[in-house]
Amino acid sequence: MTHKFTNQLIHETSPYLLQHAHNPVNWFPWGEEALQKARQEDKPILISIGYSACHWCHVMERESFEDEDTAKIMNERYINIKIDREERPDLDHIYMDAVQAIAGNGGWPLNVFLTPDAKPFYGGTYFPPVRAYNRISWKEVLVNLHNLFLEKRNEVEEQAEKLTNHLYEANSFQFLKSNTSDDSSLFNKENLQQIADNLLKQADTVNGGFGNAPKFPQTYSIQYLLRHYHFTKDEKALNQALLSLDKMIYGGIYDQIGGGFARYSTDNEWLVPHFEKMLYDNALLIGVLAEAFQLTGFSRYEETIRSTISFIEREMKDKDGGFYSALDADSEGVEGKFYVWNKFEIDEILGEDSRLFCLYYDVTNQGNWEDGNILNVKIPLDVFVKENNLEEDYFKELLLNCSQKLLKVRNKRVRPGLDDKILLGWNALMITAYCKAYAAIGEEHYKISAQETIKFIEDKLPTNSVGLFYHTYKEGIAKVDAFLDDYAYLIQSYIHLQEITGNQDYLLSAKNVTDAVLKNFKIEESPFFFYTDINQADIIVRKIEVYDGAVPSGNSVMAFNLLYLSIIFDNKDWKSDSVNMLKSLENPMLKHSNSFSNWSISLQLYTIGLKELVITGHEIVKELSQMLKKFIPNKILQSTTKQLEFYPLLAAKLVDEKTRFYLCQDYSCSKPESSIDSFFNILQL
Repeated sequence: MTHKFTNQLIHETSPYLLQHAHNPVNWFPWGEEALQKARQEDKPILISIGYSACHWCHVMERESFEDEDTAKIMNERYINIKIDREERPDLDHIYMDAVQAIAGNGGWPLNVFLTPDAKPFYGGTYFPPVRAYNRISWKEVLVNLHNLFLEKRNEVEEQAEKLTNHLYEANSFQFLKSNTSDDSSLFNKENLQQIADNLLKQADTVNGGFGNAPKFPQTYSIQYLLRHYHFTKDEKALNQALLSLDKMIYGGIYDQIGGGFARYSTDNEWLVPHFEKMLYDNALLIGVLAEAFQLTGFSRYEETIRSTISFIEREMKDKDGGFYSALDADSEGVEGKFYVWNKFEIDEILGEDSRLFCLYYDVTNQGNWEDGNILNVKIPLDVFVKENNLEEDYFKELLLNCSQKLLKVRNKRVRPGLDDKILLGWNALMITAYCKAYAAIGEEHYKISAQETIKFIEDKLPTNSVGLFYHTYKEGIAKVDAFLDDYAYLIQSYIHLQEITGNQDYLLSAKNVTDAVLKNFKIEESPFFFYTDINQADIIVRKIEVYDGAVPSGNSVMAFNLLYLSIIFDNKDWKSDSVNMLKSLENPMLKHSNSFSNWSISLQLYTIGLKELVITGHEIVKELSQMLKKFIPNKILQSTTKQLEFYPLLAAKLVDEKTRFYLCQDYSCSKPESSIDSFFNILQL
């Protein structure tokens, strides 16, 4: 029997919502139409939150949302709303907090039941179609909760009110109040060492990374340790940072023939990834790999940067210039099918070269995962060639030729799904990645690409002329007001663009966007910022995000932005806000360092001290490139080819045919050096 349904998702642009557009469920997108319908019909709301690359989201869709009998229950008893967590992260944050309070854990798909006024009263993650995995079935959940809503409405309303109050209280962090005392003991090198020690206590010293499976890259913890070594020469910090990067590069989490990193590893050895590839992970890893290359000069980091950027440009770039969000883990309904090989297939493609290729990449007849092989490296290349009496250049060429042959065959397979929406914040992270890659390697294409991507953002995503932007773009349509992290990452990308180009207009853009953030996101009587802007009306609480997770929190990036720009524009209020944000988070930073690693990087900069560097002259491109290649993580860098009086660091600086290098502190500059080598000497580089 076929049931009548009216699925509203067909009009959406989100690939995740469109994946559900032909379900027999009467799905609505989040919006006033669905919320008003719930109030008018006095029905509970079911919101189901996921994202296009989410494996268990696809499983639950196939098992339950495509089933007509299940859909009939949902349609008769609920107003059903589908949400893309990447399109509406604000809603995801709120209702994830609610489910974690109810169930003690969270994840996706996130299924939450709300009263008609959008207050949560129950929720969970994946539910099977029949009882399994010690979980109640989805149909039972639907029926039981609807009965509860009808028969014990007062208890449901009371639970929803308690849960909503909990969300308010949990969001009212005491430490968010401004800390203006001058006697803070936070800014000292002992605390920096304590943070490093905390990270090292959680480190896996055999396989790299931190903690146990599932293992995420945790790029900011690695970045902190790299910088800690630079400032202190603590070998343990360097060894753990490089071990973590190397094990990921050699592992199955890295696509050995196509480039790019998967989202996380399901095991401690980085062998079996959750095969989805996210733009933000790859952008953040490019950035930390660039710092590792600047610090060590190891060629494997340059090679990984190049192959990862090649992957992103090949598979995730839109014709209009922006970058897509993600590649799915599944193809043909099977996780990892696109990436996994059997040995017979490789033997057929590579012929006599297969023996060495398979030996190097751990390919066997029995396979290393579910009867197939995930390519990974057990023995580093320099050791492998010695053990097998091979010329290194010859073997590298063999691997390259073999990889190209396999890639050609792999590209004929059914491809994983592509989430082709373009997100402001993740594209800004990619700009910063390009800037860092250009600084480290000097590849001109990376600088050009960074400039092209910022132009795409400025052309396609602004809402008006006063620094406000949209969050998401697809096929000519920009929508959803941008969130704090969008703006924070954008400001940061402008800062890096100015450093690699010397174009001061990027700093003016950073200032304009910062002004907009201060006007629309600032918490009264606090240096911190709300996640949503002041005009956001369809949420039950304005969240405050401070934890650094898979991406850094918008507040932690704003702490860096305000510190940097306060020096550029001599704005003492901005510096005070940045410092007070750090002071307010002293205890969390020192106790839970892995969750505040990007905050800790700003603490590093403030405690060690920022070097104010200026380069002037009509022809400074070569010298600027040399400066950028040096690992100077605690620098403010401005360069100019013309006289500029607006910026305190550039004011009264002579600009002519001669190149000059200035080291400044509090706008007081040393006598200019005329060669970059002599300048490096006074910098002690």
